[in-house]
Amino acid sequence: MDSLAVLKKYFGFSSFREGQKDIIENILAKRDVLGVLPTGAGKSLCYQIPAVIFEGITLVISPLISLMHDQVMALNQAGIPAAYINSTLSPKQTAEALRRAQLYRYKIIYVAPERLFAPSFLQLCSKVNISFVAVDEGHCVSQWGQDFRPSYLKIKSFISSFKQRPVLAAFTATATSIVKQDIITFLGLQCPFVLTTGFDRPNLYFEVRKPKDKDEELMRILKKWDGNSGIIYCATRKNVDKVCDLLRNNGIKAARYHAGLSDDERKIAQEDFQFDRAPIMVATNAFGMGIDKSNVHFVVHYNMPKDLESYYQEAGRAGRDGEPADCILLYSKQDVHIAKFLIQNCKQSESTSIAQQNELIKNQEERLKQMTFYATTPYCLRSFILRYFGEKTYEKCGHCSSCTGLQVLPSLKKTTQCIENDLELVFAALRHLRNLIAIENQIPAYIIFHDRTLRDMAEKMPLDLEGFSKVSGVGEKKVKEYGEVFISLIKQVKNIISSGEKFSVKEMQETAALIFNNLKPWSDQEILRLRVEKAQKMSIDSISKLHKRPVSAIEEMLQRLI
Repeated sequence: MDSLAVLKKYFGFSSFREGQKDIIENILAKRDVLGVLPTGAGKSLCYQIPAVIFEGITLVISPLISLMHDQVMALNQAGIPAAYINSTLSPKQTAEALRRAQLYRYKIIYVAPERLFAPSFLQLCSKVNISFVAVDEGHCVSQWGQDFRPSYLKIKSFISSFKQRPVLAAFTATATSIVKQDIITFLGLQCPFVLTTGFDRPNLYFEVRKPKDKDEELMRILKKWDGNSGIIYCATRKNVDKVCDLLRNNGIKAARYHAGLSDDERKIAQEDFQFDRAPIMVATNAFGMGIDKSNVHFVVHYNMPKDLESYYQEAGRAGRDGEPADCILLYSKQDVHIAKFLIQNCKQSESTSIAQQNELIKNQEERLKQMTFYATTPYCLRSFILRYFGEKTYEKCGHCSSCTGLQVLPSLKKTTQCIENDLELVFAALRHLRNLIAIENQIPAYIIFHDRTLRDMAEKMPLDLEGFSKVSGVGEKKVKEYGEVFISLIKQVKNIISSGEKFSVKEMQETAALIFNNLKPWSDQEILRLRVEKAQKMSIDSISKLHKRPVSAIEEMLQRLI
């Protein structure tokens, strides 16, 4: 099977994005690769597709536990067997994962860099065919990167321990020319194919504000977004708690995330955000790495980050679906002092020497200067970012606060009022159905389908499985798993629209709920309740309301119970 066939079968796309095909073809030709692609450009497909095609097992080295969990879940949903090995697994779970890996039950295994030299993992690697190793967040190997990790320096030694060297590829979202050379050198990439796609994200609007009162300014920003999903980054835990309390006290559903919370608290906060129970996440930079939430419409930095690499990566979590999104920095001089304090007091690994620590601090302070220049420049913000990453750029982009001199209002979609646009009605119904399925199965909604897939579905309105398979982002397994329920909803919505009556989003969501409740499996407990209700001679309508299922579904099950 070639790469395009794999792309369609498992991921439901009929064409590659910029750079993906070139990277994949070089990996399949067994050439080392360095890929620098911005957030949202589809880096993961660049190593997942070769992993499916190659014989043996692919290792993905990543420092991001949240990414491992989400991508393994998404791969299994797509029909690609995958697993992860990291600190969240118990010794028993790790042993079971290694046992299954030895039997080639997985095509892809995600592993934290700290686990590479564990005796049990090295033993696995000596017994199975590791055909390909992908290093995610490759900038972590460089002291000039925004998130240097000494454990990444051991990857080169790990690769050299193989009798048969696997193909090696490294990926990152942001890298200057210095960082790119460090990645090649310190990972030991051999004559690599190097590809850097454009860093520009045209759908993102960049703005720097210098308010006297950040809290008041933040509330003004949130009023414009009317409940849409967004992230607010703060430099300290104290600010996270303060801002989250501010939002909640003003009736805004918000979650918070920082290292001072317990594992359970962070897990609940992340799930609330992923499932849109809390559309706003207030967090330190501990949150977001590897989170592929497609419907983030804005990112606000309450404090200035320590460097442009971090800022662009964090801001880039907005608009991953290609929709217009805002990236707003609330700057004050105090932010510079906070950033310097964090740099000076950052805990280093015990394996880092004093000389390395001093060099690291020096590099971080230099990057802080560049970040401060960005926050204070009167010139084009987008051009400043692109030049920093070594790209040729225009003098004015026309889509940032420096160029327009205006605060651009976002193009909001109404979610509670009656909408005349049929496409938005269909999208609202599909989105609600997807969210119900996500809650039922305890998986993030975007792992089932991204918003952009639902929009394509709303445009195409497929009425059979063949048409459903042509929706962008719908692979073979998802056709089998979700085709019936979504087609049932589309048919119902199409009838409603054809009637010529006006319907609100709420009514469309109720229709989606009825479809969902009609098709979801009956539990043993629910059937027992139904038997009791029948014995009590309750009316069909009353039973229907209690079970939140259509009358037809109740009647069908009662027939089965006779």
